[in-house]
Amino acid sequence: MATVPAAPKLYHITHVDNLPSIVADSVLWSDAALIQRGGPAASIGMGSIKARRLSLPVKCHAGDLVGGYVPFYFCPRSIMLFLIHCANHPQLTYRGGQGPIVHLELDLREVVAWADAQPRLWAFSLSNAGAVYAEFRSRADQLDQIDWTAVAATDFRDPFVKEGKQAEFLVRDSVPWQLVRRIGAQSRPVQQRAMQALGGAAHRPPVEVLRGWYY
Repeated sequence: MATVPAAPKLYHITHVDNLPSIVADSVLWSDAALIQRGGPAASIGMGSIKARRLSLPVKCHAGDLVGGYVPFYFCPRSIMLFLIHCANHPQLTYRGGQGPIVHLELDLREVVAWADAQPRLWAFSLSNAGAVYAEFRSRADQLDQIDWTAVAATDFRDPFVKEGKQAEFLVRDSVPWQLVRRIGAQSRPVQQRAMQALGGAAHRPPVEVLRGWYY
């Protein structure tokens, strides 16, 4: 069992060009919902993996599929961001690098409290939720089963660390924009773009340049 951080956070990465529609909808949508709505302005994921997630089960919630949930990592500077940064993976169609990518930070406990009050199903995986062998959990008292040491690791060459670092938190269908507590950007120009995207929104989380969240 691993010690759960006192105030665990969640991180959703997206292209800064997607912020205007997120703010306009006041919602973070699942991939399945985004597809129904015509897709994001700028897609940064791997098409084949996103397609697979639309058919993979969330094993702790019968009948639900991974692509029907909004995905979050438990850390910034994720392995997916590393692949985006390297921009050489054959399955990655986006080649714009990590510069335009922003991190949306949420508080895990706050998200769970909101979801439970709806009620809205949520779950988390102990590794990459897009893998066939992923294990899922659906109770807050199981968070200690996450490898939090791997989540915090900056060197993920060890395959076990790599697996643990890719653990995901999933919320069915959508998550309200109001739960985003902070936005992280790599540079001041992207920070400015993000701040402009917030416009006159009622909810304007702080946008900070956080280079430690990037490669």
